Amino acid sequence: MGFIGLFLMPFLDILGFVIDICFKVVAVDIILYWMLHYKIMTVHNKYAEKFMSILKSITEPVYERIRKKVPPVSGYDVAPYVLLLVIAFIGSFVTHLNRWIGQYM
Repeated sequence: MGFIGLFLMPFLDILGFVIDICFKVVAVDIILYWMLHYKIMTVHNKYAEKFMSILKSITEPVYERIRKKVPPVSGYDVAPYVLLLVIAFIGSFVTHLNRWIGQYM
């Protein structure tokens, strides 16, 4: 492995870890939305309310930027799903780039 690969691979590992956390946060937000929508879960617990407010404070700024570019489809907000696809694409790219660097550099 070359000199560049030694410095680039740990950076890509950390970036992949951060992307994985972001993916899981958005996935949890989507799952909780559907659980609340179908009344499988209610937010009457103070800890659940706090968790939901923290989750919304993390995801809403990003969703707002996506909503400016992608309007709702038939009145349904697709911003979380667009973000999930973008995060999955970037995560896959980083993973394959890390493997490529490990193999060829």
